[in-house]
Amino acid sequence: MNTPLVELRGVARDYRLPRATLFTRPVVTHALAPTSLTVGAGEAVGVIGESGSGKSTLVRLLTALDTPTAGEVLFQGQVVSGRSDSSVRWLRREVGVVFQDPYASLDPRMTVGRIVAEPLVALGIDGDRRSRVREMLGLLGLGAEYGDRYPHELSGGQRQRVAIARALVHRPKLLVGDEPLSALDVTVRASILDLIGTLKQDLGFTLVLVSHDIGVVARLCDRVVVMTEGEVVEEGATAEVLAAPQHPYTRRLLASVPTLG
Repeated sequence: MNTPLVELRGVARDYRLPRATLFTRPVVTHALAPTSLTVGAGEAVGVIGESGSGKSTLVRLLTALDTPTAGEVLFQGQVVSGRSDSSVRWLRREVGVVFQDPYASLDPRMTVGRIVAEPLVALGIDGDRRSRVREMLGLLGLGAEYGDRYPHELSGGQRQRVAIARALVHRPKLLVGDEPLSALDVTVRASILDLIGTLKQDLGFTLVLVSHDIGVVARLCDRVVVMTEGEVVEEGATAEVLAAPQHPYTRRLLASVPTLG
């Protein structure tokens, strides 16, 4: 294990649903059972499981986009959970996130250049922003001419490349992908997979990838975390877990989930 970049210590998340009537008890949903997890600097960690398994909840807590009911989240040794937005503003400089739907995550009224430059402006990063945007688009296989285009003028794969460029333009230490490939067809998915792997090697960021596709995780991730019903049921080196899964749920998942060959 490399130097810890992110640590979850006994983190849990419950949601209290509204009462059905004044005379009934509130319903509490346990989205994430107490979980401890460490992500080392430079690692690539995959989080797999079916819909509703708690993957997205785990990621929101890991990136301090949500507050845990119990436990604490640390980034480079500093507690970031339960803190005000202003006190963890520095964390936004260190994290980039890519979401599932590349079209929904891009403002249709903004050009690609403005979209990719958003983090630089929001975080107050000085320097030649236009040059930095052009450089990042180039790394994603998009020429400078794409900077003047709008999302509706792009294909699904091109839009996701723009989303990745926006997530990496400020050079974060951690890239989080929340099902970033599930909305793409298989051929486009393969090219984006290769691109993310190359960018990780060249830029040196840590990767946490949430996916229901085991093939995606197998190609990109050194370590895998398996979740179901809000619990981590298995964790280990990706090759070892996929070759000899120990938990019954992992075995069922491997037998039933379609994978990218």
